[in-house]
This record gives sequence, C-alpha cells and structure tokens, in this order.
Amino acid sequence: MTPALIIHLDGAKQNISEMIRIAGAASRLRPHVKTIKNAELVALQMSQDITKFKCATLMEAKMLASCGVKDVLWAYPIVGPNQEAFLALQRKYPETSFSVLIDDLAQLDEWDQKLRGSHLNLFIDINVGMNRTGIVLEEVTDLISSIDKNPLLTIKGFHAYDGHNHESDLNKRTAQVTKEFEKIGQLIRSFERRAPLELICGGSITFPVHAKYPSRMLSPGTSLLWDAGYSHHFPDLKFEVAAVLMTRIISKPAPHLICLDLGHKAVASEMKTPPVVFPELKNYHWVSQSEEHLILEVESSDNLKVGAVLFGIPWHICPTVALHEKILVVAQQEVVASWKIESRKRTYQL
Repeated sequence: MTPALIIHLDGAKQNISEMIRIAGAASRLRPHVKTIKNAELVALQMSQDITKFKCATLMEAKMLASCGVKDVLWAYPIVGPNQEAFLALQRKYPETSFSVLIDDLAQLDEWDQKLRGSHLNLFIDINVGMNRTGIVLEEVTDLISSIDKNPLLTIKGFHAYDGHNHESDLNKRTAQVTKEFEKIGQLIRSFERRAPLELICGGSITFPVHAKYPSRMLSPGTSLLWDAGYSHHFPDLKFEVAAVLMTRIISKPAPHLICLDLGHKAVASEMKTPPVVFPELKNYHWVSQSEEHLILEVESSDNLKVGAVLFGIPWHICPTVALHEKILVVAQQEVVASWKIESRKRTYQL
C-alpha cells in the first residue's frame, strides 16, 4: 500500500559505519533517536558497540530503555507533569542510567519538589547561539552552585547543540564551531576539580568537526537515514540516503499533470523547498500539495500510467518518519521486514 516509508538496510548499516569512522570509536557516539524512533534501528547501532543515546520525547526514552540501553539522555527541558512521568520511567527501568537537561532555576525548583528521595542526573544545557534552549555561559556557575545544594542531584556534564550552524562550506562551518566552543572549553577546564564531566555536542552536520576534539561526545541523528536536504546542502558528508517514500500515481487530471498519493500527511512539508525529490523523473515541476494529494507538472505523462509506483527522497526525513506507523525494510531488493515506529506516540502511561 502507498504511501509507504522504506528503509534500505544496507544503507543504514553503511551510515552507522561512517558515523563510527568519523568519531574514531563507537564509544564517542551518543546518537539522537528523534529521527528513527524505532527499536530495531537502535539495536542495529548497539550491535556496533554504540551504548549511549539521547532522545527528545518520553516515549523515545522508554523505547531506549526497553531496548536495554544503559545510558539515556532525555535532551529536552523537562517541566510540569513530564517530570513525574520521567521519575516513574526511571523507577521502572533501574538498569538504565537516565539523565535530563537543565538550563533554568525554575526547572530546578520543580525538581526539588518532586524528587522525594529519587536521584537525578543532570546535563547543563548551554546556548551556543541557536537561541532555542540552553543557559548563557555567564549564568552557568550560579546554576551549578544551586544544583550542588541538593545531594540528590548529580551533574554529569554539559550539552551544547549547535543546530543553527548550517554552513555549507566546511571551512566556514569549522570556523563557526571553533569560535562558539572556545569559551565552553574554558568553562569545562574551570571545573576540572570535579568528577570527569562529559561534553555532548555536534548534530549530524557539525559532529565531524567536533570529532577532531577527543574529549567531546558526539550526537548525530539524521546521519543514520539521511535525506535530500542534507545531501544538497552538505556534499562533503558522505552518508547514503537510506530512506525513501513509495507513492503511486492516482490521477492524471490534465495534460502534463500527475497526481500522487503523497500529501502533507505522508511527508514533512514545513520547509520552503518542495518536500520530496523524485530522482526517476526528469524535467518536472512542483505544482501543489494538500493533505492527501501531490500535483506535479511533467514534460510528458505518456509513459506515466495511473497506478505506477514512484520513489521519492524526503527533503526532511526526521518529521517524515513520525508521520508513518511502520517502516518497510528492504535488503537485496526485497522487503524483508516491517518495523513499527513505536515512539512516534506521545502518551506515556504512568
């Protein structure tokens, strides 16, 4: 049935190998699972000696713990009832070492009220320029002093995500990383008297730059599946597109027009660029997209029959995966499995 999400298993395996090659060792990787949201792909990475992961939602954290992952960072500001849900998850999976991000005293006050004897591992989230979450460097020392007052809290390290660094030119990308992380290095050195502190940094685009600094932990995510957007903007990164969308021509409403069953509900469409690329088609133009339909203008539709299958590469794979309930797994040009995208859900039962 279409539309469907397909993963090429060999491509995913190759991307894991490339992640490890760039990092220099599997032990330096803490991949983000926000892209894959799938237990089998987590297990595939674990089979290559990757033991630490990070996630963006509680359901992703639960999935990782159920896979037997020993070290899980919920890389998100946790407030309100999510704190209680997290503590319940931590109690349910005592064999997993969980951590959360913190960047504000208000979060700390909430945790103080809810811990009730539970221990909590923290990574201090630093704003390195993305201006989404994180504390400014000048306020880190005061936050650490407040954390140290509670014996139930342990600072495990720092988290600094530079997802705003989208420099296509590698030299400019590297220069930006060097500039933004210089003061972070000074900060960490000022706390050397403490137990060793981990610095987690670098998404899929910048982690090869951070890999040149041996003390940094690396957290790519999109690199396992890759997509058309990153392939276009960052040709220096040699990851394979391992995920495609299968769609069918459902109508030919006018000469030179074809309609596909690939609407907003099947492929992430938040970007200004067309959300999917069709390598099989030549000289086509994007016309429109609605909830369940995608209209393309083609040079000739004579050889494009209603019912014909086309394959498209998503421009942005991460939210595209979350739109599907399952992944069709292809190996040796055959569908060999169907995997559930289990942590696309939001609800967690306490």
